Amino acid sequence: MTLLAVERIKLFSTRSAWWCAALALALTIGFAGLFASQMDVIPLGMTQAGYQFGLMVVLVLAALSITTEYRFGTIRATFLAVPNRTAALAAKTVLVALVALVIGELSAFGSWAVAKVLAPASDLALTTADDWRIVAGVGLVFALGAVLAVAVGALLRQTAGAVTLLLIWSLLVESLVGLIPGIGETVQKWMPFNHASNFLSGMPADGAASMPLGPWGSLGYFAAVVLAIWVIALVVVQRRDA
Repeated sequence: MTLLAVERIKLFSTRSAWWCAALALALTIGFAGLFASQMDVIPLGMTQAGYQFGLMVVLVLAALSITTEYRFGTIRATFLAVPNRTAALAAKTVLVALVALVIGELSAFGSWAVAKVLAPASDLALTTADDWRIVAGVGLVFALGAVLAVAVGALLRQTAGAVTLLLIWSLLVESLVGLIPGIGETVQKWMPFNHASNFLSGMPADGAASMPLGPWGSLGYFAAVVLAIWVIALVVVQRRDA
């Protein structure tokens, strides 16, 4: 708990964390409000259409949480105070994931609430497990995305490189890989952020037929990829100098 408290102080002692959290909320809820204000009836899945914008900001926040330490050299003090680098990296990861989870849930339910107000004729009741997955699941995706960003930040140790890789991969690479002749469409089906999107899509079974896994299977696959990259980052952090 001491390590988590220390990481909390380090994270929220900078303005970037507060600005990123506020921007993630504003973008996600703002797009929901924009869509709802232009439609008489809005489907439940559409209320979360802005989650990707919030996710991008959360990725930046999570990457900054560790690359900033490398930039200013405070990571050396961290590892001197906590020689167990596994515990240090795990504490930072858990703290950032929890923050991302909270941001995700606030964004999701805020978007849902705004849509209910601006499009009152819509049926936005959360009556089934799938309904809850579409809304509450945003927090899980944000949390896993934050873990991935911490891992990438630990591997690259440089803010511009980590942020660029995360954003380009999620926004461009996974979309463009499908253009590769022959194998593109098959490879695209196994891209991690595509599976995160499949988890939150809210599409009926026939609409998600192109994906190899169902919604919860996609979340499990996304979590497995994130965990694998985090473990690689941990091994690298253990073996190289701070």
